[in-house]
Amino acid sequence: MEWRGRRQSGNIEDRRGQGGGGGGRGLGLGSVGLVAVVIVGWFFGVDLTPLLNGGALQGGAPSHPADPAATEFVAVTLGDTEEVWARVFQEQVGQPYHPVTLVLYAGVTQSPCGDASGATGPFYCPGDKKVYLDTDFFHTLSQDLGAQGDFAMAYVVAHEVGHHVQDELGILSKANKIRAQVSEAQSNAISVRIELQADCLAGIWGRDAKAQFGSIEPGDFEEAVNAAKRIGDDTLQRNAGRRPMPDSFTHGTAAQRSKWFQIGLKSGQISACDTFSVKNP
Repeated sequence: MEWRGRRQSGNIEDRRGQGGGGGGRGLGLGSVGLVAVVIVGWFFGVDLTPLLNGGALQGGAPSHPADPAATEFVAVTLGDTEEVWARVFQEQVGQPYHPVTLVLYAGVTQSPCGDASGATGPFYCPGDKKVYLDTDFFHTLSQDLGAQGDFAMAYVVAHEVGHHVQDELGILSKANKIRAQVSEAQSNAISVRIELQADCLAGIWGRDAKAQFGSIEPGDFEEAVNAAKRIGDDTLQRNAGRRPMPDSFTHGTAAQRSKWFQIGLKSGQISACDTFSVKNP
């Protein structure tokens, strides 16, 4: 992915170096230990940030609170999403797109949706309409989860921006309202559909980034598909030494996540990303 020297978004809120973080340095865990810590944190909501090691951003850009390359990469990717979704909204929705703010932090920071930390992973908070990202996650993604390449990292950003797109379209609030009224298993099933739609929307972004900016290089889309597979619920649970339990899935299986990313990539249409109307997404 060609990202160096390109337009950067100004919608970056950089909280790194403000204290309360520390960059997640701690025990000297190996690769297997680190991924287990992260996965346990994601699935059980336990803040295991003190156990996380720091790392380096794949492709020669170290992930560090003061590192300009990590900031530039995220800002360029976010800038691309802004241009793509502004055009897509105009053509397919007939309304303006309001860009999301992306919060960069190191260690731990606060959000209306709860504390953001290395154990929570990147997320979108509808409470303040912001994406939260600790760039150390990119190291975990490439070195511990096996999803290497800069476009794999761009896919993560595009997925979280996809949740903002859902919010802009009124989909996210409706889905979360229903989730609050049903059983845990039903809520998880709705969550899966939300996440798969965000994967599909990330695919739309990838398609348009290739056409609009010419920034996509050979193998980039394969990196995103691999990343989608590596962070499927079934894959993560197996890597954590657990038997996959579908009722506990909140993001979708490896097959589902890669499938819906490719649906968005091939179609380029928001209407094709309707994960809520299909029987088996």
